[in-house]
Amino acid sequence: MIDRSLFEDTATAFSLKSDSELERAYFLFKMISSQPLVKIGTVATNFALKANLPVEGLIRSTVFDHFCGGVNEEDCLSVIDKLYSKDVCSVLDYSVEGKETEEQFDNALNKILKIINFCDEKDAMPIVVFKPTGFGRFYLYQKKSEGKTLTNEEQQEWDKIVNRFDAVCKMASEKDVEVLIDAEESWMQDAADDLVEAMMYKYNKEKVIVFNTLQCYRWDRLDYLKSLHQRANSEGFKIGMKIVRGAYMEKERNRAEELGYNSPICENKDATDEIFNNTLTYILNNLKQISIFIGTHNEESSYLAMELMEKFAIEKNNNSVWFGQLYGMSDHISYNLASNGYNVAKYIPFGPVKDVMPYLIRRAEENTSVAGQTNRELGLIKTEKQRRKL
Repeated sequence: MIDRSLFEDTATAFSLKSDSELERAYFLFKMISSQPLVKIGTVATNFALKANLPVEGLIRSTVFDHFCGGVNEEDCLSVIDKLYSKDVCSVLDYSVEGKETEEQFDNALNKILKIINFCDEKDAMPIVVFKPTGFGRFYLYQKKSEGKTLTNEEQQEWDKIVNRFDAVCKMASEKDVEVLIDAEESWMQDAADDLVEAMMYKYNKEKVIVFNTLQCYRWDRLDYLKSLHQRANSEGFKIGMKIVRGAYMEKERNRAEELGYNSPICENKDATDEIFNNTLTYILNNLKQISIFIGTHNEESSYLAMELMEKFAIEKNNNSVWFGQLYGMSDHISYNLASNGYNVAKYIPFGPVKDVMPYLIRRAEENTSVAGQTNRELGLIKTEKQRRKL
């Protein structure tokens, strides 16, 4: 039987946090819980950075250090080692967004290849991650997703994107490092899906190296997985899939409304939860062909995964099942799962403070919109502060 009080253990959850780090976490989540403060803070921070005001030190010592590992890979080493002392692995996430030039895409490729070499030297880093638009223009993914013909120049550009994907997956396969490829907006995702599937066909023959991402707030994603599963069986490759609830809900709904098409997003949270849990069940029931990275901060889905693993007699440390949370969030899930023998990895964003701000602002806005989660973090921190006093 699964212990359903597992995530109440705050001593394990916050064992790596000093008293002052616990206070900082409480202060940050308290700030994030207020929507007006988040809006004001976002505007003020963007203005200060654009005006080159000396605020990087303040950002670094508060929100950045709580949610990010550092400004470069070497900077993250102490965080990686600290997490691994509690059996939690790290996925370094180069969180620089919105680039547009070939030089920037090549820089991102070199950064990921460097991280794979980094992973090869450290047991604490078995997984690497990148975004499709880190390797090429959004516009090209969108044009291909819409079935439009690329110009000769655009085709050459697209071929470079394919080569970047292939370079990462090839090196990852050679070094035995798993690659998680993030999902993005629905109107560019078909092209990304096709490209990731081609990489799975090439590199997931013997074992799973390449993972795509399913955003389960899309009502069509489980059907997509089932059709991919049929192709994988007939063509002889294995599937890697990270499942998440999703990150672009407002943008998706607004665009569907503006352009007058059916929203790809589930009607409500209950429907999203149902698709997430059904997808989780489907994969764990087909673990011989599909490996899973369960990206969730949801306690019920985490308990469900544990119960299904018990039901299907899946070992806790089976490498085909990983749990993942973001650094600085849901430590009560991550560290308690790890202390019970499950495979757990934290996503650790890193990059120059200025470049990582869009990521940090999105994190703050997401936390504000999921009030229950922020309140849960605050409640757990309060409990731990009281426990330490006693």
